[in-house]
Amino acid sequence: MKQRLQDDLTAAIRSRDEVRSATIRLALSAIKTEEVAGKEARELSEAEVIQVLSREAKKRKEAADVYRGAGAEDRAKAEEAELAVLSEYLPQALSSAEVEQIVKDAIAQAAAAGLTGMKAMGAVMKVVQPQTLGRADGAEVAALVKQLLA
Repeated sequence: MKQRLQDDLTAAIRSRDEVRSATIRLALSAIKTEEVAGKEARELSEAEVIQVLSREAKKRKEAADVYRGAGAEDRAKAEEAELAVLSEYLPQALSSAEVEQIVKDAIAQAAAAGLTGMKAMGAVMKVVQPQTLGRADGAEVAALVKQLLA
């Protein structure tokens, strides 16, 4: 994924696509920051790169909403353009029905292990998060889990 970003950055620079090149630079910078965070530098796995890109995409979406609420339509559109570029590197988003099915399956697994109610929240999230990483908003997934466990 990181190599693909590097290659796409080179292509964007050559084609003078400023939005695309700036967005990919920011994404690569966020990945590099994550790699050197902590006690020693390390190479991020594919899932960790997707997680970083998801975080960056979420920032763009929230910024666009804030700018639109403040009446800065041009800035909101700029954030949405960056979000569109980042979305190309993220896995296909899950539909609400798919997320709900994943959560229901995880709740059934937890129930089979003897966990019910809100006590099962941690076990359910442990099963659900890897399946929805980068494909669904974590806060929405957690809210759905709480709703279905209650």
